[in-house]
Amino acid sequence: MTAISFDAVSKTFQTPRGPLQALDNVNLKVQEGEFFGLLGPNGAGKTTLISILAGLTRATSGVTRVQGCDVQTQAAQARRLLGVVPQELVFDPFFNVREALRFQSGYFGIRKNDAWIDELLDCLGLSDKANSNMRQLSGGMKRRVLVAQALVHKPPVIVLDEPTAGVDVELRQTLWQFIARLNREGHTVLLTTHYLEEAEALCGRLAMLKQGRVVALARTSELLKAASSNVLRFKLDAQLPPELAQGARVTGRIVQFPAHNAAEIEHYLAAVRQAGLVAEDVEIRKADLEDVFLQVMGEGAQTPSDAAVEVAP
Repeated sequence: MTAISFDAVSKTFQTPRGPLQALDNVNLKVQEGEFFGLLGPNGAGKTTLISILAGLTRATSGVTRVQGCDVQTQAAQARRLLGVVPQELVFDPFFNVREALRFQSGYFGIRKNDAWIDELLDCLGLSDKANSNMRQLSGGMKRRVLVAQALVHKPPVIVLDEPTAGVDVELRQTLWQFIARLNREGHTVLLTTHYLEEAEALCGRLAMLKQGRVVALARTSELLKAASSNVLRFKLDAQLPPELAQGARVTGRIVQFPAHNAAEIEHYLAAVRQAGLVAEDVEIRKADLEDVFLQVMGEGAQTPSDAAVEVAP
């Protein structure tokens, strides 16, 4: 069964400078039980797509469904099936953590679910904050409460929009252990993240958005397998010459070049030596999801075939 479907979804915003197309004919299906990743640079349309899914924004055209329920014509039913963790830290400053979760339960007509609330508090490391006012919590703790609020009504479909943005490593580990458990128990998870190592480790399938269009859609393993090269990685204490820097990915002291074969590896290392530089900690590694992402984003936008859209998990 299809858990989430976007059928020819487009969204155009009217701005003082004229119309802005945020989404352009997005066709996407997420099957029940999948851990699905939605990737793209800032402004690609990820949050707009999730806002349409959550019923917060109306699509200009197309149909969006959650387990067969149209998010516009069957809004209440669709919303009950979803648990959405937003990017923004939105909270009610007048309640403590436990009260906030009880009120959130009440929005869905759920009472006497303290056992599940206690489990959420424990699994998300919030047990010692249960009676703390929301205003007293750190940003990371507020993020944990947002996750708990999204899950308090036990939704079959969980949507995580940049859930670990700006939070510590401990929360990331705690959150992913719990979400992975829910996924194993049958919950469908849709994740957007800028931490590509998270997406690579967690998501069985991925879609990449660029300028509002789906430009890649496949199993994570297939995207990695299709990567065009290995990567030459080393460290430098000086700046690369401009002619070399054009083809490199430089992060601080770390320099990386795509390398298809041994000849290319030797070419880059020889060029570094000729420039009077010394490469340290040289290694060759397989391309990872960040390499694939940069490669896809650097190519011209293209719409995937209908067959690609229908790939099952």
